[in-house]
Amino acid sequence: MKKLPQLAFSPGKHDNKTSLGLLLIRIIQGGFMLLFHGWGKLSNFSTLAEAFPDPLGMGAKASLILAIGAEVICSIAVIIGFGTRIAAFPLVITMLVAAFLVHGDDPFSKKEFAMVYAIPFLLLIFSGAGRFSVDSLMDRRS
Repeated sequence: MKKLPQLAFSPGKHDNKTSLGLLLIRIIQGGFMLLFHGWGKLSNFSTLAEAFPDPLGMGAKASLILAIGAEVICSIAVIIGFGTRIAAFPLVITMLVAAFLVHGDDPFSKKEFAMVYAIPFLLLIFSGAGRFSVDSLMDRRS
């Protein structure tokens, strides 16, 4: 059995076609998260910091920082395929918090959007990044 750090950075054993699919998922899903969610939060940090939802009771500013960390930093890591299994985890958590805590009292149609974002990131945790990734380059060197 692989040690945890090796497993966390493992790209998985995939053929080129599957790896191409994983690359597209990483670029599209990570790109959408970065551009349409994380970048807006980062750009408007000072205006959002006081009124950002605080579902975990840490304070609005801390919640915003965690969301930005996931949606910007982790999205970039997913896009390039660096520590993909690790980077996808905060994205899944962020989307599940959004779906079930922030929108907990809202109708399913409000929760659905966050859940649709969470699913591909969850799949990347199990599959790895594929051959076309930084994880794969690192795996070849070890």
